[in-house]
Amino acid sequence: MSAKPLEPHQWIHTFFTSKSARDGFVVRRKLRDIERFCGMELFLAEVQRRGYRAYENSGQIVVFCNSAPIKRLS
Repeated sequence: MSAKPLEPHQWIHTFFTSKSARDGFVVRRKLRDIERFCGMELFLAEVQRRGYRAYENSGQIVVFCNSAPIKRLS
């Protein structure tokens, strides 16, 4: 018997209450997982509501769970 998948709002809650997110660090997830579990529109609305920034690269979404400046190094 497989576990019931999380509802979209539960998945988002789990994402943003992870230790890394709570501590203001970076959290990374696959784009396809975000789309499958909650949808990009809902996810990005929550990122924006919290004042965070999200970036995509090669199928990965990186969320900076703080408002510190981001500097590109190369």
